Amino acid sequence: MARRSPSPSTATGAMTATPRERAKADRHEALLRAAAALFAENGFDGVSLEDLGAAVGITGPAVYRHFASKRALLGRILLRASEDLLTGGRAVIAAHDDADGRLRGLIAFHVDFALDAADVIRVQDRDLARLDDEDRHGVRRLQREYVEVWTDVLSDLHPHRSPGDLRVRAHAGFGLINSTPHSVRGLRDAPDDDAVRALLATMAHAALATAH
Repeated sequence: MARRSPSPSTATGAMTATPRERAKADRHEALLRAAAALFAENGFDGVSLEDLGAAVGITGPAVYRHFASKRALLGRILLRASEDLLTGGRAVIAAHDDADGRLRGLIAFHVDFALDAADVIRVQDRDLARLDDEDRHGVRRLQREYVEVWTDVLSDLHPHRSPGDLRVRAHAGFGLINSTPHSVRGLRDAPDDDAVRALLATMAHAALATAH
């Protein structure tokens, strides 16, 4: 998954935190990772608080020290993924001056996300509707903004295409990239991640950069 870079204030807080505070922060992160894997494997309804706690070495009720509810934990997983995508996509745009360089950068960034966060993608596809209204609207808003990052680049490459056409192209690219890592890992003699990364980048660029 796209890695979150700590802000200066967060980094300062980490340096001044007590051992107990650091342990709690580490457990918080471990819960997010474990929950994504468990939700991906069993579905939101198939995972109990006891399952979540056991995955990180605590009791089920102790999960409430970190998250108000199982639904709040799901919301944090999906909101953070959407925040990371938008922040990372904007960073790619800032790092490149030409449209094709930006497209290649966005593709590489999203392929890395899909390979690192295959569990999160499965959870979003299946359990987005289980979020409370505020979190679901937040995820949708962030996703729309991320799509616009891509369509802005595609509009520079294909200036005669309509906004609707460009959004379809962007979503088609996401579909290609997002669905492949999980499917490939279930194959016999599956290629390694580096081979999948290179293949996905080539295919996505060919599909999105072509004028037809």
